[in-house]
Amino acid sequence: MPSVWFELLGTCPHTGARRGRLHTPHGTVETPFFMPVGTQGAVKTVGSEDVEALGFEQVLSNTYHLSLRPGSKTIEKLGGLHRFMSWNGSILTDSGGYQVMSLSDTRTIDDSGVRFKSHLDGSIQFLSPERSIEIQGELGVDISMSLDECPPYPCSRDEAANAMRRTHLWAPRNLAASREGQAVFGIVQGGVHEDLRTESTQFISSLPFAGIAVGGVSVGEPSEMQYPVVAHTAKQLPVDKPRYLMGVGHPKDILHAVACGIDMFDCVLPTRMARHHALYTLDGRVNALGKRWFEHDGPFDEQSVFPQTERYSAAYIRHLFKAGEPLGARLATLHNLAFYARLLREIREAILDGTWPDLIARYERA
Repeated sequence: MPSVWFELLGTCPHTGARRGRLHTPHGTVETPFFMPVGTQGAVKTVGSEDVEALGFEQVLSNTYHLSLRPGSKTIEKLGGLHRFMSWNGSILTDSGGYQVMSLSDTRTIDDSGVRFKSHLDGSIQFLSPERSIEIQGELGVDISMSLDECPPYPCSRDEAANAMRRTHLWAPRNLAASREGQAVFGIVQGGVHEDLRTESTQFISSLPFAGIAVGGVSVGEPSEMQYPVVAHTAKQLPVDKPRYLMGVGHPKDILHAVACGIDMFDCVLPTRMARHHALYTLDGRVNALGKRWFEHDGPFDEQSVFPQTERYSAAYIRHLFKAGEPLGARLATLHNLAFYARLLREIREAILDGTWPDLIARYERA
């Protein structure tokens, strides 16, 4: 039995949504699921015990950042990333591929790998598929992501095609570098071009990856361009492997992608927006600094009340932000993560219950 494998439990009678389980060395994750982002081994403002208590079973961390500080070998000596961050669930690490795009001003890329300046001390670093997989092996995570080239939006068709070509060139090198038992996911690229996405899906799916991710989405393109790419690509992915949409996203984007057959998600939105005083509710995203909350001795939304924060009023949380108290960002983060945890739990229930239309209506304004 492989270290990571997918079990399909059922499909939605109204859509292509799938209900399943992802089996990993650190436990079984019910799908579809959302991963809070812990870039540097921590989900900002909250502890591992908070994330576990909310019901999340897998988190995402960042290969690039952890390799620079404190270093993957240091984490390996300390018992691996699970022990280092005291996390009992499963961990997926991205490969550093996103930084290949986001650090474009300070890096050079060719078929051998990527050279870039450290954002910490300016030292020259080299990241190849082999080195990325080696780092993730040292971290001891459950799922390692392939190093790919993620093209930005907008980019030309030639740029998207060349990034896809390099992603395909690197894909077998990622697999060959893995340790025994190290589960590696492949990544489909191709920009907004459906023919490139088809070509990439066929190539990546032909290799023995433990799962397949759709990359290069949610990199700045509008929803009307994102949705067709997701729908086109998802239906071509292997049925017997987990399907991961990287960097998504908004509640409505998640609902759309689940309906297309996607199983896994991650995004910084719930935690980043919380630190910028924005809270998710069934009535839409609200600004905690709004004057309407100044004397509001109750929740921001009666339909979005969670045990972790229900004792605190909207007026109090507004005050915390106004006063610059860190507790404000923490409470907003707990609220948003609880909202996402409930969303995914209700998605899983609706897939098998046949109540998908009711779920869509419930989150129409979210």
